Amino acid sequence: MKKATKQEILEIKKLFLEHYSDKKTELNYRNLYELCVSVMLSAQCTDKRVNQITPKLFQTFPDIETLSNASLEEVKELINSCSYFNNKAKNLINFAKNVKERFNSNIPLNEEDLKTLSGIGQKTANVVMIEFANKNLMAVDTHVFRTSHRLGLSNQKSAIKTEEELSKKFKTDLNQLHQAMVLFGRYICKAKNPSCHECFLTQFCKSTDNFKPQ
Repeated sequence: MKKATKQEILEIKKLFLEHYSDKKTELNYRNLYELCVSVMLSAQCTDKRVNQITPKLFQTFPDIETLSNASLEEVKELINSCSYFNNKAKNLINFAKNVKERFNSNIPLNEEDLKTLSGIGQKTANVVMIEFANKNLMAVDTHVFRTSHRLGLSNQKSAIKTEEELSKKFKTDLNQLHQAMVLFGRYICKAKNPSCHECFLTQFCKSTDNFKPQ
């Protein structure tokens, strides 16, 4: 597949920043704890569904302390409409225990420490750092992966390698660009039936294939 030129990359970046200036996550949260839990739940699940689940979850377990002492069955029951809820319930409890035991119940606000916590991989850690600390990082979910490949910004097979390539090509404003590409992929450059008539990047489109990370 043809790759975007340096000039095209600059123009794509400019248009993304113009169309999605100051956009934030669509997940509802009030603090770092709620953000981490919400992002963990959002893997392979829509933000809309997560926002339906979390009010009752946060009412029942409002902080690290209460979640670390939660029963697995109770957490499962509260999040059972979420994809992979069995594994997510285990990860949420272990995440809270990790934070309590290793960080005195204070969630560490740096990427490397976050990645040592149960249920938090590189994408989740980066999303938390982007959203809560406004860090110049890129996180690649299915939307970012698909749109970056359709626009010829990357031909990498994995999300991690795609993140590295996008970070190298865009260099700055990565946090804004991440959110822009998420929203662009969610509402315009959709996996099925992309809304090409609404797209402001049609001139840069290389393919409408539904690219997925391996």
